[in-house]
Amino acid sequence: MLPQAPTPFNMSPEALALLDEPRLVEETGVAARVARVAIPVLRDVGYRLVRVKISSNNGMTLQIMAERPDGMMNVADCENASMALSPVLDLEDPLSQAYHLEMSSPGIDRPLVRITDFTRAIGHEVRIEMAVMIEGRKRFRGWIEGVDGEGRDARLRLRRVDAKADEEADVVLPLKDVDDARLVLTEALIRESLKAAKEAGEDPPEEETGEPAEQPRRGPGRFAARNMNKPKPVWGPAKKKPTK
Repeated sequence: MLPQAPTPFNMSPEALALLDEPRLVEETGVAARVARVAIPVLRDVGYRLVRVKISSNNGMTLQIMAERPDGMMNVADCENASMALSPVLDLEDPLSQAYHLEMSSPGIDRPLVRITDFTRAIGHEVRIEMAVMIEGRKRFRGWIEGVDGEGRDARLRLRRVDAKADEEADVVLPLKDVDDARLVLTEALIRESLKAAKEAGEDPPEEETGEPAEQPRRGPGRFAARNMNKPKPVWGPAKKKPTK
């Protein structure tokens, strides 16, 4: 049986601090409305929101990516989070049309949205897009060398792998101005992820592909995942708007 996530009631102070750590990268528009609903619900059952994404898959798909404070998220966690969140979304009704709810883990090549995401990723390769121009460009790719400072004043030290011969390889990026950041899938990252999963007694994580899972089945507490032994997306019942 897959291990269950601890609840906020029995978490250590360190885990609680991570649970309440704010995100640096947030959604806009309709996705932001969903995020405002999801954050406190997920927090109450021991998870923190990573990302909300709305796509046109299967008509409309609402993907909510979440994790435990230690960065892990298995299929049982996805089911727990979905069961807690689904009725609240029904009540708050942040979307104006029918949709499919998909809960997923961040995956190996995960998005980086908090300072601890960047500090955990020191030594690994990352793609970053800034919201403002830094040294004449917005896109960077390189190895994370370190994080200096705290909160929204924190700055990322990056050694670029995309630097031209006449460009400086080492750059410093203000984390508050990051628009999007994601780990690059490398052999070193895969090895570290497998090791962390083994030490935590988890099944190994997979690359977060965003591919559609099976067609959702109807009924409370019933979910269709493409592979129940992997931390793949877990689907809830399709949400149908009532007809007047």
